[in-house]
Amino acid sequence: MPTVDYVSLDAHAVRTSIDVVLRATSEDLSKPTPCRAWTLYGLLAHMATQHYGFAAASRGEGEPEIWKLRDLGDDPVKAYITSAEHVLAAFAEEGVTEREFPLPEFGAGLSFPGHQAISFHFIDYVVHTWDVAKSLGTTVAFPPEVLEAAQSVAQVVPTGPVRLAPGAAFAADIPWSTDNPLDNIVAHLGRSPHWPN
Repeated sequence: MPTVDYVSLDAHAVRTSIDVVLRATSEDLSKPTPCRAWTLYGLLAHMATQHYGFAAASRGEGEPEIWKLRDLGDDPVKAYITSAEHVLAAFAEEGVTEREFPLPEFGAGLSFPGHQAISFHFIDYVVHTWDVAKSLGTTVAFPPEVLEAAQSVAQVVPTGPVRLAPGAAFAADIPWSTDNPLDNIVAHLGRSPHWPN
């Protein structure tokens, strides 16, 4: 069975996130998002921080301070795009999927094979791109191969009490079944496809 090319899938998700974030204005930054307690600014700061964290992990750097939430400065949209381009360049390096990624956010001392770590980043950017689009009152579309891979990754994210713990990466899953795979993915990862309703 061929290995899923998470590098190219992730690149598509990240580039799509850039396209969506470019629609944001300074007035949009205070808008709510489907991510609990985060404004659009807070979500972009989280997304940028994760880009830098995963890029550092791809180089074997595992210091927890790399993952400290970043300030986006005077031009948050530009700062986000810079962070996205940074992780795209890091993941495009030869042999990145064979490296070990230290990911202290998942637990002290934990590391993951590059292929798996990039799949974590990939699912985040499919979902966070949807989050940004929802915050802006617009939509986002991904090609079938991206959604198929994202659905496979989402299905292995644990459900149950772990989702209710403080600081959990995803809220409790929402029962949902439609012919829209993106809606199914975000519902499984704790978002209502009908947000903000």
